[in-house]
Amino acid sequence: MSKLPFMMGRYKWLVKVLSVGAECKGEDPNGEHKKPTSTKQQNTTAHTEAKKCLDEKVENNIPKKPRFYIEEHKVFNDPIHGHIKLHPLLVKIIDTPQFQRLRKIKQLGGGYYVFPGASHNRFEHSVGVGHLAGELVKALRAKQLEELEQEQEPSMDSESLINDRDVLCVQIAGLCHDLGHGPFSHVFDGMFNPQADPKGEKWEHEDASIFMFDHLVNDNNLKPLMNHYGLITEGDNENDLVFIKEMIKGSLKNNSPQNEKLYKGRNNEKSFLYEIVANKQNGIDVDKFDYFARDCHHLGIQNNFDHRRFIVFARVCNVDGQLHICSRDKEMANLYDMFHTRNSLHRRAYQHRVKMAVEIMIKDALLKANQDPHFQIKSSEGKTCCLSEAKRDKEAYTKLTDEVIEQILHHDACSCSNESTPSSLGEAAQIIERIMSRDLYQLVGEIKLKKEDQEKAEDVTKRLKTELAKAIPKDGKQDENDNFEVKVAKFDYGKKNEDPISNYTYFYSKFNPTIGFKIPREEVSNLLPECFSEKHIRVYWKRRDDKSLEDAKKCFKAVKKEVEEN
Repeated sequence: MSKLPFMMGRYKWLVKVLSVGAECKGEDPNGEHKKPTSTKQQNTTAHTEAKKCLDEKVENNIPKKPRFYIEEHKVFNDPIHGHIKLHPLLVKIIDTPQFQRLRKIKQLGGGYYVFPGASHNRFEHSVGVGHLAGELVKALRAKQLEELEQEQEPSMDSESLINDRDVLCVQIAGLCHDLGHGPFSHVFDGMFNPQADPKGEKWEHEDASIFMFDHLVNDNNLKPLMNHYGLITEGDNENDLVFIKEMIKGSLKNNSPQNEKLYKGRNNEKSFLYEIVANKQNGIDVDKFDYFARDCHHLGIQNNFDHRRFIVFARVCNVDGQLHICSRDKEMANLYDMFHTRNSLHRRAYQHRVKMAVEIMIKDALLKANQDPHFQIKSSEGKTCCLSEAKRDKEAYTKLTDEVIEQILHHDACSCSNESTPSSLGEAAQIIERIMSRDLYQLVGEIKLKKEDQEKAEDVTKRLKTELAKAIPKDGKQDENDNFEVKVAKFDYGKKNEDPISNYTYFYSKFNPTIGFKIPREEVSNLLPECFSEKHIRVYWKRRDDKSLEDAKKCFKAVKKEVEEN
């Protein structure tokens, strides 16, 4: 009887399994074999040994994971960037009280009171910047490796090659760059703090972010975990904590001699890494990439800049002996779109006239509450402090968020409705109630300074204050801070009246991708603006009575006419 086809197949499979099993035991598959006592035993033994051998082969072929990727990355679903994977150390940082605090700080400050969609917070923006920082640094590293593989004349030595430590540090810096923002973002550091602490040293949110980053690392004992993932947290030689804090602070302006060490965290060969998170040289960084896309999404404004395209074409190039992040020469139009988007957002949202009125009111409420001894923030060691002192205490500052206005409004010491002369805290609550009922400060008028008068903004401001003081009623509140506010709204491309592209940005060509160069303005376009900066002076009246408002408008018109005629 002839064998059926399916039996032939099973027989051949059995022979193959026996051969693999013999190889695993070091036997010759064509040699003599000791017959098993039964066919069933033969099949079972061969199958077991073959499976064991195959498992060993597979295990030996799996590359060992480096310690940077021991654990699974967690996936976040972001409305702007889609599904993003974050390193376990980044997730650990996110799951700390210092970082979770950012959920309670609005990205656009008082903008939510004007734009109903602007409800996003510093939390999701920071996660987005951490993601984009990783995307850009990985893209730059891929270009470096590609350049080495193609055996071209390298534009860099081995000291400048991006490694896993660099990638993780850049991601952490992007994630933590906004840890120091106070209530309503720039309202606290840009408006409240200069008036609440005028004699104090200059204090910016970048300094506070470094302050809070130290607190986050120490309070949550993260140094051992950082060391576990390969970071160096001790010593002076390429200390990664120093590197991260330097990136949060921002890159230095490139005016130092080439032989001078620019930073402590990394050598000059890697100074280009400082241009990723906070680029102070030309303003092209992942912080702006995220908030342009995110703010436009929530504001309902079109974003013309494609940050994904920038990342694809970005690479590290040699510029007069120093390495910089450069973009392809044909991408100049895309970068001008970025700065145009920045200018448009400032005009339509960031410095919107009503938004500015709301933020002045929030600032005034915080100043009033800061003067009241009953309103205190719990600080370390069981002590308390006022709002302006909270920035110097890590525990107190961690508790300071946008919720402060609710705390003022519902504070037990607030009795503004029962007293004819309310306390400072009561006055603060009254201002907040005006915001809630849309009884906002009134815009008296706006002066758009001419191109040749841009530097006269300070003189015009002083002139306005002198004239407006005459419109204040003689009722006891003669302080200008209780009656009006003069604000200068600045619109530019980020470098005052300079072109950030032709003056500060480097490009490379398709035919020589390792050398960076500037593109002169005359080779760009004849349609570029002649002026890159503009200032508008606005006057807001704080009083509610119509009579004083009309008097203020008359004073304003007189000054405006004088400015326009001169």
